[in-house]
Amino acid sequence: MLDHIGLRTKKFDALVGFYETCLAPLGYAKLSTYEGGAGFGKDEVPSLWIGESKDGPSSVHLAFESPTRKAVDAFYKAAIEGGARDNGKPGIRADYGANYYAAFVIDPDGNNIEAVCMTA
Repeated sequence: MLDHIGLRTKKFDALVGFYETCLAPLGYAKLSTYEGGAGFGKDEVPSLWIGESKDGPSSVHLAFESPTRKAVDAFYKAAIEGGARDNGKPGIRADYGANYYAAFVIDPDGNNIEAVCMTA
């Protein structure tokens, strides 16, 4: 359904660095840059765009697909080490589904970021 998502931030360099670090374990990378903007994705297709803004940050929930539970754990560790706040340690979320393994963090701009693996 979605082609891409864009986040606005006053902390451009910090937020780009944060996403470079915490998305790497999930197989995502910075694929595009331009002045005041950066695009992240995989398979050469950026789907998350970070843009510098004087108006302030966005406030959204983003869930990134993870190939494995181990990658969810690595995402969480990288995010916390990169300055995120805990919003739910890695683990099964039985209320979402029997195999719903996820971790949640609050990024430096206040967005709720999730990594999720739905395979056992």
